[in-house]
Amino acid sequence: MVLNGKTAVITGCLQGIGRSTLDVFAKNGANVFACCQHETEEFTAHIVKLATDHHVEITPVYFDLMNDESIKQAARDIQKAKKPVDILVNIAGMTRDSLFSMITMDQMKSVFQVNFFSQVLFSQYIVKLMLKNEKGSVINISSISALDGNPGQLVYAASKSAIIAATKTMSAELAPKGIRVNAVAPGVIDTAMTAVVPQEAMDRLLMKSDIKRKGLPDEVANAILYLASDLSSFVTGQTIRVDGGMG
Repeated sequence: MVLNGKTAVITGCLQGIGRSTLDVFAKNGANVFACCQHETEEFTAHIVKLATDHHVEITPVYFDLMNDESIKQAARDIQKAKKPVDILVNIAGMTRDSLFSMITMDQMKSVFQVNFFSQVLFSQYIVKLMLKNEKGSVINISSISALDGNPGQLVYAASKSAIIAATKTMSAELAPKGIRVNAVAPGVIDTAMTAVVPQEAMDRLLMKSDIKRKGLPDEVANAILYLASDLSSFVTGQTIRVDGGMG
């Protein structure tokens, strides 16, 4: 259990990559502040079972990434727990797919609020807890769209590119203080976000992949696990592609 005894804060835990990362971290001994936009009966039952099965503590934290005050309050709730935080994983995100000529200012603002501004704001609060112990690992979730581009995803790709730039800058500032900062750029992953992509478009995407299939959320979660653990103690400022060989 490579995270035994560590405490992690993970956003986007309700589904997809976030849910898989929560599960993988719990299986590897981490206590987790599991952050979501809202509570569901299914999620509550899931974290209770997960905590019992793996003898860890999982504390739900609900807040809205569109609301700066809600983000601040969530950070306060985590701080009040008075537990050292070792890991932060920023997974929660959104997309508003539209061609360049059709994207609206409101769409651009909402995507950047969730995918970039809220991530930086939340990280500012949580990293303060890491600085007290001069150690920690921050993992941001970008996308291969940020690296390769993708028609119809101008604002999503741009917001995820901003995450990569922030990752490099945060690493340069925080590594001397014992905090590593890296990013993961998933490819086409089998989640609710890709489920709405028309089959013809999906087939074209998968043809670009060496492995020729969608990735699984667990496969991304395992890369996040590596970056969160001491196995990657000399890795910082990097963006790791988990994309089945696309490009």
